[in-house]
Amino acid sequence: MQFTASQIALLINGKLIGDAAATIVSFGKIEEAIEGQLSFLANPKYEEYLYHTKASVVIINESLELKQPVTATLVRVPDAYSAFATLLTKYQELISQQLTGIQQPSYIDPTALLGEHVFVAAFVYIGAHVTIGKNVKLFPGVVLGNDVKVGDNSVLHAGVKIYMDCVIGKNVTIHAGSVIGSDGFGYAPQANGSYHKVPQIGNVVIEDFVEIGANATIDRATMGSTIIRTGVKLDNLIQVAHNVEVGTNTVIAAQVGISGSTKIGKNVLIGGQAGVAGHISIADGSKIAGQSGVTKSIKDPNKSLNGTPAMDFSSYLRIQAMTRNLPDLEKRVKELEKMVDQLLTDRVNA
Repeated sequence: MQFTASQIALLINGKLIGDAAATIVSFGKIEEAIEGQLSFLANPKYEEYLYHTKASVVIINESLELKQPVTATLVRVPDAYSAFATLLTKYQELISQQLTGIQQPSYIDPTALLGEHVFVAAFVYIGAHVTIGKNVKLFPGVVLGNDVKVGDNSVLHAGVKIYMDCVIGKNVTIHAGSVIGSDGFGYAPQANGSYHKVPQIGNVVIEDFVEIGANATIDRATMGSTIIRTGVKLDNLIQVAHNVEVGTNTVIAAQVGISGSTKIGKNVLIGGQAGVAGHISIADGSKIAGQSGVTKSIKDPNKSLNGTPAMDFSSYLRIQAMTRNLPDLEKRVKELEKMVDQLLTDRVNA
């Protein structure tokens, strides 16, 4: 698939400087790109590569002042990173549009409803009364349980499993190996020390424009729904327990675990390997650093927290600084103790 520099500039509303007919056939990092490739420069740390890159076309910020001549054709935009992301999205859409039809072997229940231009790869299983929107892509090994709904333009990569009754919105991407709607972790302790399983009869609802990484698990609710709101981005290897609600445009990094019935607000950022206790709430705009342990509700919005248990970020930094100084403080305390002992001895002998 080929594009000219003028076509690229038109797609991202950029200002073209150089050869409008320059052709690109692939993408490359600015420090490694070769002729025929498109690259971008957003981080000033990489500016030196702009003057030596072999890329045919480079997207740059319109605010960048050139220090040397550049051989590549340039496309200036307000935000090079966002523009490059937009271009990659359009490129991916063009490739995706070429995938249509139903490969064999696959199983599609006669009661399932499939929209226009869907792609069903080999070894896909689609259960009874499933509803699939238009332009949906299901890659090999996807399983859709009975009564599942998948909205328009969603993509489920290889090995994704969606249990019965779950709802996937429009423009959702779920990466390989993720499981949506597995049973919540609910067991009632018995007098003899054993545990009786509590049936999980709810579902999972994933709203529009959500992306879920590889090998993530989102448990179905005991009753009602586990809900992932519009625009949420979940990294790989995340566990979301039953009856959790994750607010709009929240971003959660890898290896985070969220316990049952916790409500996470909108625009929250959670760093990798953080743990969140159950039955608490996290206010809108909270920023939780990696490996933090959140054990109590965060009620004030837009706070930054760190540590275990998680605390205000500035307090955590002060504690860390004090901790590094503990050996010196211990030495000074011992010296002061000796001085006090000497003063007391001198006073008694006076």
